[in-house]
Amino acid sequence: MLKSISGDDGMSVNSKTAVRRVRPVFAALIAVLIVINFFISYRNRAKFTSEEKIHRHDSDDVASANVDLPETEKIHEVSRARISVTGDVIIHNALLDSAKVSKNKYNFDYIYKYFKSYAEASDYAVTNLETTLGGADYTGYPVFNTPDSLLDSITGTGFDMLLTANNHANDTGFKGMSRTAKVLNERKIDFIGTVENKDDKRYLVKEINGIKIGMICYTYEGKARSGGRKALNGWMNNKSAAIINTFNERNLNEFYTELEQRLSAMKAEGAEATMVYLHWGEEYQLEPNSVQKKIAQKLCDMDVDVIVGGHPHVVQPMALLTSGTDSEHKTVCIYSMGNSVSNQRKNYMKLKTGHTEDGVFISYVFTKYSDGRVILSDVDLLPTWVNMYYTKSRQIFEIIPLDKSVSDWKEAFSLDDARLKDANASYKRTMKIVGDGLTASQEYCRHNAGAIINQ
Repeated sequence: MLKSISGDDGMSVNSKTAVRRVRPVFAALIAVLIVINFFISYRNRAKFTSEEKIHRHDSDDVASANVDLPETEKIHEVSRARISVTGDVIIHNALLDSAKVSKNKYNFDYIYKYFKSYAEASDYAVTNLETTLGGADYTGYPVFNTPDSLLDSITGTGFDMLLTANNHANDTGFKGMSRTAKVLNERKIDFIGTVENKDDKRYLVKEINGIKIGMICYTYEGKARSGGRKALNGWMNNKSAAIINTFNERNLNEFYTELEQRLSAMKAEGAEATMVYLHWGEEYQLEPNSVQKKIAQKLCDMDVDVIVGGHPHVVQPMALLTSGTDSEHKTVCIYSMGNSVSNQRKNYMKLKTGHTEDGVFISYVFTKYSDGRVILSDVDLLPTWVNMYYTKSRQIFEIIPLDKSVSDWKEAFSLDDARLKDANASYKRTMKIVGDGLTASQEYCRHNAGAIINQ
């Protein structure tokens, strides 16, 4: 047993020795606590900076910050929604005749025989209804009026929403335009572009897989023919003009102001991304005109995420647009989707190239992440072609999905050699037009998505 020996300060030598031993330990403990506190502060600051940069869309910096976080705190995908759109459904007389089953019965299912699985695979599928549902006296061009049973085939194929603002929306006057909206409302089919009553909402905020997408549709106005009244293919009465979304190329500022108000209303309702559908441009022109480009750039500057165009009856290019007010914002635009189905065969048209037989089924993937951010994370495009042939009893029109993952189109779609050649020619025509813009859009979208989750 050790004896205690007193020192000059009254403490035992053993006590002093103990104190000397304790002090280094205490100092080391303090140092460890300082280091831990610094690490916690740094991690919290890094997390805040990461969230702040996400808000600013600095996706490259987000990825580098994200990689240092624990697995449970990393930004990750929560849900995604695929919205797919195809072009003009135009029921010419030949299509009416081929769908007629009896005196007052029509069935258009045959059109979608090969396309059904593609529409059904999308979370939300959209097409342009370029006709009216007038209720009787069915006709094709130049005044389109189609049986209600067309809706059975469209929705039975898997389409969820119809675009109803186009230059044929007033073909059967106010009665036909309002009845079209009434029938769609009764059947609980989503539609945008026209309304049943003038005070109805002019846009749709649709929640798809937990993601709210704001969508709106407009058509260009024709030249007013008398008294300054609005016109489509011909002048509209005031009642028709009051239930359709139109814009006047000669007064675009009015259009922009109205659209900005409606985009703001969508966002107030919770829209996390926006899509604008436009019926515009010049028929049978393979390139967008200067007005289309001007409008598209303005909508990009207004933070619209996607622009989907129709009306020219041919496919026009895709473009990745950059905002002039926020260089980090970009908009994916397709100027025209071409025809979904019609009787605009090359042998009937002044344009003998076959482009009026072509269309696209374009898909936009929106992804929501754990930080609440929603981005356009991918875009894809499936060329389509309208196959027309005769049987002993009738003329047939079929939408053919020109899917390269299908190894044998001839067998899969029952094509003879001549029609197989036409299908391949259609694919090449469409990809030549959209290829560059599609690639640019895909690279942009996939880069942003990959940066967020550090792929």
